[in-house]
Amino acid sequence: MQHNFDTIVRDGLQNQTATPCYIVSESLLKKNLELLRRVSDASGCKILLAQKAFSMYSFYPLIGAYLDGVTASGLYEARLGYEELCAGAVTDITGVQKRCENHVFSPAYPEAHMEELLQICDHIVFNSFAQWRKYRDRALAAGKECGIRINPECSTQEHAIYDPCAPGSRLGVTAADFEEDALEGISGLHFHCLCEQDADALEQTVEAVERRFGKYLYKMKWLNFGGGHHITREGYDVDRLIRLIRRIREKYDLTVYLEPGEAVALNAGFLVTEVLELVQNGTVTNVILDTSAACHMPDVLEMPYRPPLYGSGEAGEKPYTYRLGGPTCLAGDIIGDYSFDHELKPGERLVFGDMAIYSMVKNNTFNGMPLPDIAALDESGALKTVKHFGYEDFKGRL
Repeated sequence: MQHNFDTIVRDGLQNQTATPCYIVSESLLKKNLELLRRVSDASGCKILLAQKAFSMYSFYPLIGAYLDGVTASGLYEARLGYEELCAGAVTDITGVQKRCENHVFSPAYPEAHMEELLQICDHIVFNSFAQWRKYRDRALAAGKECGIRINPECSTQEHAIYDPCAPGSRLGVTAADFEEDALEGISGLHFHCLCEQDADALEQTVEAVERRFGKYLYKMKWLNFGGGHHITREGYDVDRLIRLIRRIREKYDLTVYLEPGEAVALNAGFLVTEVLELVQNGTVTNVILDTSAACHMPDVLEMPYRPPLYGSGEAGEKPYTYRLGGPTCLAGDIIGDYSFDHELKPGERLVFGDMAIYSMVKNNTFNGMPLPDIAALDESGALKTVKHFGYEDFKGRL
């Protein structure tokens, strides 16, 4: 897979920005949105942007034209989705104004946040019946669609840190703890169990949902399949997804929601960085970059994850192998081992791919590291800096 690097390097855009810098391509983002819209149109489901993966709100008008709204993990994301998309007029790709939905889920809602959430959100999903009872009267009085997150206890992935169905999970109500007599006022159920997976894993999960909670679905207006669907990844079984959604919609006569985050901006973003120094230690040549795994691409350490890099190969594949790392004091601030056809030199620019998702939303200023600029590449090929961060952004968080 080329990871669309030509979008950046063919015109030398990596040399037209300060570093480090995130660049998100409008045309690549649009390509993903067109596929998601095809899924929505063909299956009859509604698709929401999960802002926890991608919150570059300068693109929200474009995203809103293709998708049905946004979903949040708490007050600030909910407020961002409301202010930057749902509070204004949203125009569909057909040119018709449409309603934008603002959904929220949290494992537990602070009392101080609920009043504002009730003002700006359409759907509020609760993680427990205790939370539902606490806020039930206020939510229903405000006319909100309310749901319960369920745990189908069906693990289909190997990333333990991202498995909500792991034993002892704090996320979702299991069948054993489900309170059928407390469903009055609940209009939907929600599950989120996947992580970068295909439709076969979703199908297996849905089977577990039907087995454990199927009798309740006939009473619901909607069922939310959550996120983790890698719909826009090459090779994803889109037709299987569409068939599954149709079957559930028709069987239970309800609306199906999807909440992809990664799929919206998958492979649509890049991170441009500069080589600062080379440090030899035995047989390892360390390349110190002005970007950090710990600060600017945390998933590299959390997943762990080896991001694609333009013009590189696996260690030993090409003549010159280097270990790429950041400039922080963290010994483990390592991006990975990469090989190249040429020797790297200080001042050289490198371009990482797939850097739109879980990057801007998770980065940090550990060691006083400057945050990367954020730039947008429009469909004409023009590059515009959307946001520049400085010392005050670091100081303001302390």
